Amino acid sequence: MKKLFFISCLMLLIAAVACNNNNEDPHAAHNAETTKEMYTCPMPEDSVFSDKPGKCPKCGMELVKMEQDKHETDKAEYTCPMHPEIIRDKPGTCPICGMDLVKKETGSKQVVDVELESLLKPTNEFVISSIPVTTVEKRGEQIEIEALGNIAYDTRQVGSISARVSGRIEKLYVRYRYQKINKGQKILDIYSPELLTAQQNLLFLLKNDAENKTFIQAAKEKLLLLGMSNEQLQQVIQSGTPSLTIAVYSNYSGHIHEAANGGTMNTSAGIMKDISLITEELSLKEGMYIQKGQSVFTVFNPDRAWAILNIYGDNQSLVKIGNTVRVVPETAPGKDFRASIDFIEPFYRNESKTLTARVYFNNSSLKIPIGSQVKATIFGNTKDAYWLPKEAVLSLGMDKVVFGKTDGGFKAVKIYTGIIHEKHIQILSGLTVTDSVAANAQYLMDSESFIKIKN
Repeated sequence: MKKLFFISCLMLLIAAVACNNNNEDPHAAHNAETTKEMYTCPMPEDSVFSDKPGKCPKCGMELVKMEQDKHETDKAEYTCPMHPEIIRDKPGTCPICGMDLVKKETGSKQVVDVELESLLKPTNEFVISSIPVTTVEKRGEQIEIEALGNIAYDTRQVGSISARVSGRIEKLYVRYRYQKINKGQKILDIYSPELLTAQQNLLFLLKNDAENKTFIQAAKEKLLLLGMSNEQLQQVIQSGTPSLTIAVYSNYSGHIHEAANGGTMNTSAGIMKDISLITEELSLKEGMYIQKGQSVFTVFNPDRAWAILNIYGDNQSLVKIGNTVRVVPETAPGKDFRASIDFIEPFYRNESKTLTARVYFNNSSLKIPIGSQVKATIFGNTKDAYWLPKEAVLSLGMDKVVFGKTDGGFKAVKIYTGIIHEKHIQILSGLTVTDSVAANAQYLMDSESFIKIKN
């Protein structure tokens, strides 16, 4: 009986040993599975994991390889100091910046310590992520500045038609506002008692004292000074009869404006006068009296014009006299022309926050309507500065920040910026060429988050 009991115990012991050996195989298989490569989304809040590369189903970013613990693998890895997303299994150079790859520290204890320390930091001061980074680049940029403006008369070509004597308008030959006139064209006939008396004095001298050349010459010069032309003077002398009226001629070619109503369009704002003032009849009528020295009409030459361009504050320091400008009229985009900035007004116009630059040009062939809008591209000087992609800079109202790369994540850094040119922004201070920042700052914040920075 004892012998049978001993044999039974021995068989149970053998079965237990065999069962223990069989139980070790699942553990080995489990360890083999845990050494398999895993991938995750760079945005930790997405909590996406996969056993193969691909894109995150939530945000669409490329999945990155997860780091393994020390007991999982002892294989050395190499990465770029400026681009940590570059990971290689042997030394070499970074395919992005060309720097030598450095050996990446591994170990489960170190990873756990960094992650724990980072997670304990305030969320508005520190962001954990592994998105691509970029650096400040120093280079010269050929600045092109876009500006809007309008076409205005060149006031250097303005002429004034004034009355040299007092008298009454007998005949008016100008019938409507902005009428086109030519040099030498008759504008009006005026009756002047003063002019009539001067003619009678000349005729009296010629008839009664023809030898008095001095007085006769003085009488002729007086009539010429009063506005009588040489032709009119010779006609009076030959006929021996004074002319009751004298014709007033224009010494300029262009569009005629009434001097009594301001005589000009509102070129400062690039807007024409009220339409009712443009289309109403002339205020100057036949039979009205005018005074000596009174400006009757003002003549503007449409063949000489200005392009008045508005320069905003950020670009004012880049615009200089002599810069080449390409002007595109809105009324005729195919008639774009090149010119240069001739004058920069040293003041701000009323109710305007922009600086005004003038571009003089010949409008005789272009025929661009005065008052029309234009677009202009100003080719400024080359700007040698530090540049950063616009996507890397985040605006907080008055402040501008970037997310600087630190151990384990990104930290908000306040910077000072200058001009914006195409897809880059000028960095004045706050960063150096060795600092790495997030290539897209928008990825590190959402609409409900806020950022705390130190001044």
